[in-house]
This record gives sequence, C-alpha cells and structure tokens, in this order.
Amino acid sequence: MVRFFLICLLLLPGPALAFELVDLHGFADLRAGSRLQDDDYQRDTSLLEGRLQLDYNYQYDIGLVQLRGDFVADEVTAGESVDLETGDGIFDLREANLLFSPTLSMDVKIGRQILTWGTGDLLFINDLFPKDWQSFFIGRDEEYLKAPSDAALISLFPAWATIDIAVTPRFDSDRYLSGERLSYWNPNLGRIAGRDAVIDADQPDEWFEDFELATRVSKNIEGYELALYGYRGYWKSPVGFNPSSGQAASTRLNVYGVSARGAWLGGIFNLELGLYDSRQDRQGNNPRQPNSEMRYLAGYEHEISKELTGSVQFYLEQLLDYDKYWAALPVDQSARDEYRQVLTLRLTKLLLQQNLTLSLFSYWSPSDEDYYLRPMLKYKLTDNWLLTAGGNLFGGASSQTFFAQLEDNSNLYAGLRYSF
Repeated sequence: MVRFFLICLLLLPGPALAFELVDLHGFADLRAGSRLQDDDYQRDTSLLEGRLQLDYNYQYDIGLVQLRGDFVADEVTAGESVDLETGDGIFDLREANLLFSPTLSMDVKIGRQILTWGTGDLLFINDLFPKDWQSFFIGRDEEYLKAPSDAALISLFPAWATIDIAVTPRFDSDRYLSGERLSYWNPNLGRIAGRDAVIDADQPDEWFEDFELATRVSKNIEGYELALYGYRGYWKSPVGFNPSSGQAASTRLNVYGVSARGAWLGGIFNLELGLYDSRQDRQGNNPRQPNSEMRYLAGYEHEISKELTGSVQFYLEQLLDYDKYWAALPVDQSARDEYRQVLTLRLTKLLLQQNLTLSLFSYWSPSDEDYYLRPMLKYKLTDNWLLTAGGNLFGGASSQTFFAQLEDNSNLYAGLRYSF
C-alpha cells in the first residue's frame, strides 16, 4: 500500500494542481547507549545510531501531502535490508499521506500516518495502533514509541459529536520484543533469551482479509471530553499461537471501551476502560491463546509548584474466565495473576528559563513486584541544538514478569539533536 501510494504521489501533475512547496524541516540526531550489566544474549551497546529526518509538505488544490522519513545509520543492526513494517534498515518511512476534505463536515487522511487516541500517559487501553516497544526501551526519542499505520482515517463532524473511523487494510502489528535488540522471557525455553531465540511470529498479513477497523465517537460536554471506542482486529503483539504453523501469532481481538477527561480540583483527571474480547478463545480454556480481559485506567495531573508538574495513574488488568484458564494451564507453565496492577508517576521540572527539563517517569507493579524507571534530562543549547540524556532501568522479583524480564537490558543513553 505504501509503495503504491508513493508512486501515485510522483504521478500527480504539478502544474495542473497548482503545486506549491509549503514546508521542509527535520533534524539530525546522534544517539548512543550502553547496558549497565552483562547480558549473555545481547551486545553491550544498546543504541548507536545517526538519524536524519526529513519532513516535506506539499499543498495541492486537492489537499495536503505529507512525506516524512528517517535515514538511519544503525550500528546495532548494520547490514539489514530495509523493512518498512519493522523499521529496520537504512530508511524508516514515518508518514506518506494525503489529507483532503470532500465536504465541509468530513476530513480524510489516507496513506502511512501516526495514529493515536485515548487518555493514558504511556499506558494504552483503547489506542490499538502499533507501538515500537524496542525504540521505547533503548532510549530513542519518545515520539518513536508510536509506529506508523498504513490506513485511511475518516473524520466526520456532525453537530452532535465527532466520529473517527480508521481502516487498516492489512494488520499492522507492534514492533514488539523479538529478542533482536532486547532480551526477554521465553516460556518455551524456560529462561531469558535474546539473539539466540529471535521470535519469528506468523502474523496476519492478507490484504483486505486481515484488516483492522477502529472507531471513536467523542463529544465535549461542558468541558469534559467523553468518548466511545470500538476495535476489530488482532492482538498487537504475538501473544497467541497459530496451530497451523506452530509459531507465535497475533490472534483475533475485539475491543469495546469508553473514556472521560476533564478538570477536577485544580488539575486534570482521566478515566478509561476497555473490554478485550479475545475472539480466538472466548471460552477461556485454551492455554495457547490469550483470555479475554477487562482493563481499567484512572489518572490525575496537577501543577505541584511553579514549573513543577506531577501526575499519577492506576492501571488494572483483570483476566476473565480465570478458573478455566487455571484449569487448562500446563503444569510446567507459570500462571498469570487474575489481577495485574500498575502505578505510574511522572514528575517534570523546568529550569533555566525553561531551557532545562528534568523528568522522571516510573512504572511500579505491586502484583508483579517489578518496576521500570525512565529518568531524563533535556537541555536546549540554542534554538536549534538539543542535548538529551537518560536511562531505562528495569528490575523485579521474578524474571517472568513484564518489567523484570528486561532487567539485563537496563541502559543509559545520550543524544545530540540539530533541528532545522
């Protein structure tokens, strides 16, 4: 779809459509990171890359065209061919889309784009668009947590609400923990694994058959943002199993959710929940497929003092049909908790006339007894130059829980960016 769209862009007759260059900007970014301890299944260097992003906008009579891509020199995965789905290779296409308005009450964006919705801060319930967890955990800029979607986004603006419909004709999975860059818990081996056991998932990839459909209906009522969500597609990471191929796979999933956001007690609160209907195992008695879940989120943000902001969130996953899950679990496999709890804390302090930003984002799971810390420093040297330093620090009681499995991947990184 992306290659076809790019060819169409090149064939657009410029003179007939009043071609006009609107904007060209981007940045050059150098970034390096290293693990804080030895990892038997990974190299010591967690990140070593140069990145040049170019963002081109064209305004035609028919609409706005945006092209945005990164040229990457990545020492960790040097020599790999370009893969626009995983982001590997010397070029990562972030956006290639056309935005136009067929009517006064409709916008359409078609092509490769970054999609996001929901109310969570680095926690996602009804945002079922692809994430790049590898980038997030190794120290790339936070914008790279959002992976691109090849989709059509239709936004309708009737008087009573805003309706967003995102159609992805072929499933776009997360850029998940595969073992290529980050070690992870491998239940089949019963140990931490990495480059010795890279996950080769059998993902849905048939055009128009393995499609995704996401919808949101939102309304602002007296200052409160309310929304309903629906999703038809697949689990975004390969947490299931394809019996035909014998490989891990993203199996069928429906999600139904609601959210609310607004002012409260001098700050901003957010509430969100979602029912994860695991269509591959609605009875909950197949240990090779994920059970259905309920997911809940509550958050609050407040300015603690001048230029110091704090926010907290409570997140809960409830595994449904837990008795059936427990009864069907193989004796040699560890059981999930029925309830998984996660607390987050974000602190952000601005100093030196807002040129220096100090921040900490922390995850802590009382049920899993593990944690993840993201300290960060950003210093604006000039209007163009930005210095960044930070870390990704993991730990926990058991290597089988989500954050504790990443303990050997704990790293520090630094980066220098020139924007133009």
